Amino acid sequence: MAWVLTNAGTSLGYEEAGGGDSTPIVFLHGVGSDKSAWRPQLKYFGRERRALAFDYPGYGDSDVAPEGTTRDDYAAAILSAMRELGVERAHICGLSLGGVIAIALYHAAPERCASLILADTFAVHPEGQAIFDRSRAALETMTLRQMAESRADVLFAQPVDPALRNEVIDTMGRIDPAAYLIGAQAVWLADQRKRAEAIRVPTLVLCGAEDNVAPPALAAELARLVTDARREVIEHAGHLSNLEQADAFNRLVQEFIRGLG
Repeated sequence: MAWVLTNAGTSLGYEEAGGGDSTPIVFLHGVGSDKSAWRPQLKYFGRERRALAFDYPGYGDSDVAPEGTTRDDYAAAILSAMRELGVERAHICGLSLGGVIAIALYHAAPERCASLILADTFAVHPEGQAIFDRSRAALETMTLRQMAESRADVLFAQPVDPALRNEVIDTMGRIDPAAYLIGAQAVWLADQRKRAEAIRVPTLVLCGAEDNVAPPALAAELARLVTDARREVIEHAGHLSNLEQADAFNRLVQEFIRGLG
């Protein structure tokens, strides 16, 4: 467990592995998660390069996010934390909300992005407003852990490993509800189609074949928006493809960035 102070005076939690001269890789988590979701990737990619996973403001070990925090604020915090840690340029890998933040990060500082890996995410979700409204209403009557338990199965391809299911519920259950709603607004109400069209770095779009939250059709739409994007579907994976099929996820990302530094 470690912390880094951003230029806004906010402390962000992060985990790190590896080193060397290859371009670092930065991992950005989903709305119901934190940096711990990327441990399989930190272990794998840390063998040959510096690999870092960050918490957003309000998540994990980070300071509380001020009311009104946006996806662009998340992106600014990650960029500041990267610079404080000596990471001027990196491959940016984000899943779900993390993919939304990766696009926002590129929009803010394209020169800091060696490539983008956008997993189980989208430029705009056609049911985003309804999903956000349901989440907000649910938290008026239940705890975040209860909501996680009630919704966990939709995140996974079935059958799911019970240990993985429990781990995801535990992680989501630890999130402060106010922080979760900020994250939910950042992801579900995003419309970054114009930003996606402006991306000019190598981009890999990944999606679980059985993702019911951000279905493959949305990944295909995102890949069409990004110039020369490569799209890959991960079989036997739902919305959390990096955890459900870590070996396949890691292999596809490794093959993509291998020639990029």
